[in-house]
Amino acid sequence: MTSTDAATTRQQRLDHGLDVLGRIDGEAGRNVLAALSDVSPELAHQVAAWGFGEIYARPELAPRDRQLVTLGMLTALGGCEPQLRVHVNAALNVGLTPQQIVEALLHSAVYCGFPRALNATLAAKEVFAERGLLPLAAA
Repeated sequence: MTSTDAATTRQQRLDHGLDVLGRIDGEAGRNVLAALSDVSPELAHQVAAWGFGEIYARPELAPRDRQLVTLGMLTALGGCEPQLRVHVNAALNVGLTPQQIVEALLHSAVYCGFPRALNATLAAKEVFAERGLLPLAAA
């Protein structure tokens, strides 16, 4: 940590995280934070400041690669369909195509099993429908 990093205020970390969150997740990310505001504003702060301002902002992985990893992990965890919908939106925002997202979720069936891959794919389908991206063109 540099002296500049140490001098960064809590508000500056939050502002930076909100900027990164806005570029990646857009409205879906802001909706998640808003949903937390009356029950756990500190969790919302940490999601933005740490999760996005510190972790997502690291330069070693491109945003599209981070989203592929995130989709895979959320699929593997199972029961994360609300977060999957947010991150499918984010994946589209950072340049992944619907076909690439579907392919990543198909690939997850090998490692996570069909039930989790099916649930993730159906969550992605909801996002694609909301964004007018269905039906997908055959590969």
